[in-house]
Amino acid sequence: MSSSNLEILAYEKTPLGDLCLRRRELLSRPGTVITEITLDLQLLMSSYITVSERALADEAISRHSGVELSVLVGGLGLGYTAAQVLQSERVERVEVIELFPAVVGFMQQGLVPLSAELLEDPRFGVRQGDVYRTLREEADERWDLVLIDVDHAPEDHLGAGNESFYTESGLTQAKNHLAPGGILAVWSYAESSPFVDALRASFEIVDVVPVRYINDLVDEEHTDWLFVAKDAPASA
Repeated sequence: MSSSNLEILAYEKTPLGDLCLRRRELLSRPGTVITEITLDLQLLMSSYITVSERALADEAISRHSGVELSVLVGGLGLGYTAAQVLQSERVERVEVIELFPAVVGFMQQGLVPLSAELLEDPRFGVRQGDVYRTLREEADERWDLVLIDVDHAPEDHLGAGNESFYTESGLTQAKNHLAPGGILAVWSYAESSPFVDALRASFEIVDVVPVRYINDLVDEEHTDWLFVAKDAPASA
């Protein structure tokens, strides 16, 4: 690392602001180097604490009893959700849709810690696109799991136009992309009663899962939230 403990790996201007990929050594943890993505200096993703990103994958997979699962992930970030999905031998295919072309480039250029692990797995694929737009369109294929980690929360959106996904009509459109028995799971940093109401109007079974962890850098407990929805199995 440089004497400033901070290395800028990539910097891109986007319609939503300045996107930065950086690597830094924690001053409070000498020798611990982390990778981060920021947008207009606001932290989007860090490699230091990835508990809830990985839990998004685990909670969805644990609720599906099938094999040869196909998984759509909205939002690449640093790849921790996709990597956790691929830990399951029941997963046959993972496709990630990432809004920022630069973030796809970070992965493909080997700039993030999980680049090699993901790119070497033949089950993994990533492309640039708007996952919300994809879920509003007519489904050309159906997925066993759809995992969404794009916005900060249902009421705190990364970009304009995302809010329709969190409505009953938006969720009904998204549900059309699920295979029978399929599961939708959404990450959030905050709880959201209106979103839970919309999910319950669209799905038969809705679980709200708090993911609590200690951020030892500030010695505080944080809670992220997972919203997991599916329909009940058809009666025999």
